[in-house]
Amino acid sequence: MMLSLLPVVAAAAADPERDRQSILAMQGEYAVDFAFDETVLLKPGYERASAMRSGANEVVIVVEDTPRKIVLQHLLVDEKTKHVTKHWRQDWVYQAPQRFEFSSDQTWQVRAVPAAVTAGAWTQCVFEVSDAPRYCGTGRWDYADGHPTWTSDPSWRPLPRREYTKRSDYNALSVINRHTLTPNGWTHEQFNTKVLRKPDGGQEAIVREFGFNDYRKTTDVDFAPAYAYWKGTQGYWAKVRTRWARLLDTSPGLHLKTKPDGMAMIMPMFEQAETVQKGKPVKDAQIDAVFAQWVEPAN
Repeated sequence: MMLSLLPVVAAAAADPERDRQSILAMQGEYAVDFAFDETVLLKPGYERASAMRSGANEVVIVVEDTPRKIVLQHLLVDEKTKHVTKHWRQDWVYQAPQRFEFSSDQTWQVRAVPAAVTAGAWTQCVFEVSDAPRYCGTGRWDYADGHPTWTSDPSWRPLPRREYTKRSDYNALSVINRHTLTPNGWTHEQFNTKVLRKPDGGQEAIVREFGFNDYRKTTDVDFAPAYAYWKGTQGYWAKVRTRWARLLDTSPGLHLKTKPDGMAMIMPMFEQAETVQKGKPVKDAQIDAVFAQWVEPAN
């Protein structure tokens, strides 16, 4: 079921420092367009769903920068209300020995990355607004055409937020992700196949989809509220990341007891972050209580 877009030509020697600069180049202030189009119809009788279009103002902040790991946090700002929403997070690890993989409903298992795959490569892991896991992919940066491009290997991810309340005919996405630096920002291409994974291990591909997220640098938006939010809450979110890491850095992984929308964890975490932003304390035990209620080790 997994398709491949990986280049068949011999790869150039790894240059991790050049790669680091490419990853760090994704930080900044952007006007973003999100586009998703179903393309190839694979299931007999299936009718192509309507295209999806949306946009946002988004700032990408460097949270961690070490020789072998970079963490980028995305924050949304509503231009009219100045409201800030903590968005997704992307972690990049050089030659990662393992990663988490979406295995079944609300379950992510920690699995080894083969040495031949991770050699000279960066593993990108993407996280939900609550810092819960979404998906990982491993690939090498390519500079052959002068435009730094990273393409992942195939991996699985759960239904995206834009569809899990609307669709019940598939339960997983087979995905390949591609990030490219452009003269005015960067792009994120998603090559998705919507798949129904069955209890007996069988799989039925429904339709292919192309996603195109275009991050264009902007100076027209005041992102000061986002920087203020992060300054006031980054300590809280660091504690949250630490708790997730305890379950995602070692086998077997984790299972979420929440519904797919994750709101049972998102809401109390956002409320705790707001409390911290107002200068009031949130005890570690309060954070632990959210995890204890909704997160458990994977089977």
